[in-house]
Amino acid sequence: MIQHVEVLTAATLGLAGYGLYSTVYGLVDLFRPESLEVWADLTLVVFGLVLAISAPLVRVAIPGGLALAIGALLGLEAIAIHNVTHDYGRVVAAPLVIRGVFSAVLVGLAWMGARKEAGDSR
Repeated sequence: MIQHVEVLTAATLGLAGYGLYSTVYGLVDLFRPESLEVWADLTLVVFGLVLAISAPLVRVAIPGGLALAIGALLGLEAIAIHNVTHDYGRVVAAPLVIRGVFSAVLVGLAWMGARKEAGDSR
């Protein structure tokens, strides 16, 4: 049986990794010749940093930490819709669905781990 510590650790690492990836991607894209608009890159950086900062808050079960992470994930998903139109010339559902499922899994892991840590037996 998977223990709550392992679930919370997996969620924390996933949230932090996704946040850092988004931040680095936004910073690198600022200096590429064919990059996105500056505001789109800066939005990636900001939401990535918010997600990376919220990851340890989720791990130690600070009230509002998961809500902050969900907000950052929704922001990253929203900017991904904009970015995919630049990458493919149209909205392509596959990368957006994969990103959304990954985010939902991370939130589910964090929520289950937090419930177990709080002593909820349901």
